Amino acid sequence: MTGMTAATRMTPPRRVLVVVTRRIGDVLLATPVIRSLKAAWPDAAIDALAFSSTAGVLAGNPDICRIRAIPERPGLMQHIVFIGKLFKRYDLALSLVPGDRPTFYAFFAARRTIGLLLDTPKERWKQRFLDQWVAYDLAEKHTVLTYLSLLAPIGVTPRAEVVASWGAADQQHAEALLAPLQSQRYVVLHLYPKFDYKLWSDAGWLTLTRWIVAQNLRIVLTGGGDSDELAYINGLAAQMEVPPLNLAGKLTLAATACVLARAAAYCGPDTAVTHMAAALGVPTVTFFGPTDPVKWGPWPKGYANMNQTPWRRFGDQSRGNVHLLQGRAACAPCGKEGCARHTASFSDCLLQLSPARVIAALQAALSNAKNVN
Repeated sequence: MTGMTAATRMTPPRRVLVVVTRRIGDVLLATPVIRSLKAAWPDAAIDALAFSSTAGVLAGNPDICRIRAIPERPGLMQHIVFIGKLFKRYDLALSLVPGDRPTFYAFFAARRTIGLLLDTPKERWKQRFLDQWVAYDLAEKHTVLTYLSLLAPIGVTPRAEVVASWGAADQQHAEALLAPLQSQRYVVLHLYPKFDYKLWSDAGWLTLTRWIVAQNLRIVLTGGGDSDELAYINGLAAQMEVPPLNLAGKLTLAATACVLARAAAYCGPDTAVTHMAAALGVPTVTFFGPTDPVKWGPWPKGYANMNQTPWRRFGDQSRGNVHLLQGRAACAPCGKEGCARHTASFSDCLLQLSPARVIAALQAALSNAKNVN
């Protein structure tokens, strides 16, 4: 059991499990691994293991045979039953998360296991549960490239294609909700990240919406069904001079992808929905504060450089269909969860981001899209 990364081509497996028990964005950024495996082994059944709360982002993915979902905090018996159903059912398992549980899931599930691990003395005990392991890059490599590094030991060619997908039912649902727009062009705004430290200012959003309306574009709001999220979105929507089409709490993640795919442009903070918009090729404007874009910037559609992350650590930048704005503070990106160092705190670098910068980026994104079309 070593950390070797030399390619050793294996007999095509019949069943493969990809373990990615993390947040929604992490799960979405795992789809290039799944696409690469399916391209290399088209006859294999590729399953994914994710948390119940995040597995929805994989709905409709044509590369996945089955999604195995587990709660973030299952009860003891629930866990035992779940592991029993996994036990040695796979020829190969890949753990994309350098944690205890995902490593054990891979170990119990498959005859051959490969995983990402932190290369530190404290974490090395997990190596004995993997046939091969690859060091998890904490800082200098984009998450997509880090995940794809697991393919080298098995000789699979990496394909850096993030897949945001939906099924027929999600499409029908999205089309019904969009019907009031009567085919008018629209911009999707995702106002609310899961954590306060990624929030932009209310005044910024309201100024941006006035500009969008002045361009003869409609506004569509997306968001989840959490009570705090709905209260925030509904409160801002009520202050907008022209009522938006507020779809917050009405869409699955898959239906959200369908709504995004039809948009003229998208604007939002560092969230999974932003990653979805970027993957779909939608002209995307996003703003980053504490979060490092080198590791977590949205992966632009069509970006295929396996040797270099799409983003620099500092400054405003554009790559493909994505325009990334960074909060202008000497400490950004600090990598911390807000100025008070907890998820419910706010980030001054984002709150001070001027609407003029966001408007200029959105105008450029819309203009570039027109020129491409």
